[in-house]
Amino acid sequence: MIEVKRKGYDEGKEGERVASPKVKYACEYCGAEAEMILEGFEGVEDVIKRERKFPCKSCGKEISWTEGEDLKAIRVAIAAEKEAYQTYSKAAKMTKNPKGRDMFQQLSEFEMSHFQKLKDLLKSLEEKGEWILYSGTSFKKRSIAMKMEKPKGQEQLTDMDALGMAIREEKKAQALYRSMAELTKDARGKDMYKRLANEEALHEKVLNDQYYSLHNTGIWSWGD
Repeated sequence: MIEVKRKGYDEGKEGERVASPKVKYACEYCGAEAEMILEGFEGVEDVIKRERKFPCKSCGKEISWTEGEDLKAIRVAIAAEKEAYQTYSKAAKMTKNPKGRDMFQQLSEFEMSHFQKLKDLLKSLEEKGEWILYSGTSFKKRSIAMKMEKPKGQEQLTDMDALGMAIREEKKAQALYRSMAELTKDARGKDMYKRLANEEALHEKVLNDQYYSLHNTGIWSWGD
């Protein structure tokens, strides 16, 4: 295993969080301190980058992913899912079209489900060292009564901007979970992350379909 030299933060005066020296890892094979330095995962991109293996500069062997990094990556994913939930909830309130509103609302519920499941996973790993099963989440079929009216002018542009931003975020979420599935050693963990990645891919498809429907016809196709 890799030896971690310090914890992430020290407590300063009056509970203030003060960054302590950078985390350095020692090679599990030759004991040399790795030149690769981590300050902890601050965002999705950091976890994705970690999928690239880091060789020891002394012996050349790969420095492996650790259980501590599993926990850091899960915390990053939890924060990302919370942000996605808030983004979709806001979009649902701003979108005037009932179909668009329902789609964004269901996406927000989807991300909240991910958020809660990841929190359960983190708690289980911290308290018992056990991975949990994830059976997946599905969209709900709802009847949406509405008149088929095209959004006009700025309303259509705003909806398309929201869709475009959401598509970009879903691509990042897929990359995050595919990286975590690749790096995590536990079979249940790999299965959970692959399911999460596939669900984010489904979200991207749904969003792309709505984007092109609005762009080409000016009409939301969600629920048809």
